[in-house]
Amino acid sequence: MARAVRFDRYGEIDELYIAQVEVPAAQPGEVVVAVRAASINPGESSIRRGALEALYPTTFPCGEGSDLAGVVTAVGAGVTGFAVGDEVLGWTDRRASHADYVTAPVDQLMRKPAGVPWAVAGSLYVIGVTAYASVRAVAVRPGDTVVVSAAAGGVGSVTVQLLKARGAEVVGIASTANHGWLTSVGVTPVAYGDGLAERVGKAAPGGVDAFLDLFGPEYVRLAVELGVPRDRINTIIAWEAAREYGTKAEGSGTASTIEALAEIAELVAAGRIEVPVAATYPLDQVRDAYAELEKRHTRGKIVLIP
Repeated sequence: MARAVRFDRYGEIDELYIAQVEVPAAQPGEVVVAVRAASINPGESSIRRGALEALYPTTFPCGEGSDLAGVVTAVGAGVTGFAVGDEVLGWTDRRASHADYVTAPVDQLMRKPAGVPWAVAGSLYVIGVTAYASVRAVAVRPGDTVVVSAAAGGVGSVTVQLLKARGAEVVGIASTANHGWLTSVGVTPVAYGDGLAERVGKAAPGGVDAFLDLFGPEYVRLAVELGVPRDRINTIIAWEAAREYGTKAEGSGTASTIEALAEIAELVAAGRIEVPVAATYPLDQVRDAYAELEKRHTRGKIVLIP
């Protein structure tokens, strides 16, 4: 038997519990992975509350988790690209990675680059492909000035560094507590709150070429007010605002490929992208992990370590 996070109905953090389940078996084209790290993401809180039921219907009892990194313990029929003992990272679409073991199709896994810590490897999927999709959506060119909201969060911390790797000048909106880290990766930090438009204007005196919103509709409105072309504004969360203003709303669903994930992983392995790990928690402290996440002030990732 093995452990897996479950919830039996929509609700708050106290609906989460650890269930004893059978170790899964590998189906054709799949492998079984002993999970070494699996990060948590804001979208999983929304699913648990039922806020995304129209997009992601749920059958109870429900597991959770998509990001994963671990060691292959079994391979299914027809699998030739992986073997028992391989260290891998990737994702599952089955809400299942917050567990001791998970099965995943081989086209959702890649070998873990040497030197990438487990906690980082188990954090790369959601933030990596979301950052990739957002940067791609606004067609960033070298020399562009790009503003990013929630610039020090999980997705934001990767997004700003990916923009820098693409040659952009980056202005990051974040709390003052995160300004030192943003400066350390070459980003010009500005504090959110009253007077933000003025502060952005001072940080980008030549104007803003593109705007990536990672937090909410107020930043889509800000981007429009700043005169950013609407086809160069992308939000990963404020879908209604995107429809209202005619901006883009591309996220992980448009870039969930091994090729996109591999590009991010290679940049991490090369030291060109740092993935801050805010905290790690044992699997049985999953409630505490989500309590920390839902404060919405975390720099980087929170990771479960089974």
